[in-house]
Amino acid sequence: MYVRPAAAAAAAFLGFTLTLLGGTASYAATGPGSAPGPLGLGGPVVYAHRGASAYAPENTLAAVDLAMRLGFDWVENDVQRTKDGELVVIHDDTLARTTDVEQLFPDRKPWKVKDFTAAEIARLDAGSWFGEEYAGASVPTLRQYLDRVQRNRQRLLLEIKKPELYPGIEEQTLQVLGEAGWLDARHVAQRLVVQSFSADSVRIVHGLRPDLVTAFLGTPPVADLPRYAEFTDRINPWHTTITADWVSAVHGLLGAHGRAMEVDTWIVDDAATARKVQDMGVDGIITNAPDVVREAVGGF
Repeated sequence: MYVRPAAAAAAAFLGFTLTLLGGTASYAATGPGSAPGPLGLGGPVVYAHRGASAYAPENTLAAVDLAMRLGFDWVENDVQRTKDGELVVIHDDTLARTTDVEQLFPDRKPWKVKDFTAAEIARLDAGSWFGEEYAGASVPTLRQYLDRVQRNRQRLLLEIKKPELYPGIEEQTLQVLGEAGWLDARHVAQRLVVQSFSADSVRIVHGLRPDLVTAFLGTPPVADLPRYAEFTDRINPWHTTITADWVSAVHGLLGAHGRAMEVDTWIVDDAATARKVQDMGVDGIITNAPDVVREAVGGF
């Protein structure tokens, strides 16, 4: 668990001040990464990975709310599917690491998400593992998560997790997004990105909704980048796998929507690495500690 740095207190105050002035600011005027941040801040877009997960249990509504209070517009999450077909927000394909499933269901090892119903998962405590103050936090359904992000006036980087385990999850995710009001013109243009480690999954999403901004998680060789540009807008790599030349190569291609492709790198939680990837020219930084990254690079 991270120890919250002193910078977070100042960021929390800034987020509270912005809320008093009328809610979380919409920092990008025409789309992700296209405008400077609030109060004249520049730098890469900062994405709160699984919410502000350095300071609250990942992928919970508490982590989303904390990201909002810290003043962050973009949150990232992970989507998987239960035994009875409900989409839920959790990173691992097993419930063991981030819930008390072993105590409630000791005979159900290995505690895979796909082997539990939504009602069973709703009984789990997804906060105590992180800290006593979060005891009783639940694994949210995707609909619950979308409603909270909407209420907070935030934006969403949604990852379809392990789609090979959940046939048809792309169509189902789009259905839930549509039912929650997230596929109208404004959300599609400015507030939503869908990503996956599976190129096939990203391709499916693009085929179903060509208007959506999509991202592939990984670091394809430069020679292969044009193939990805046919169905995606961004390549989002692990920060240890990239160079300035690679980032430049991505930027040199037009993506699926005819605009220069972007690079949002992960997971960067310290100031030195944040400045390093900023110098490489990345468009966004995905981080568990968004306040640390913002202080280092002036992102928004």
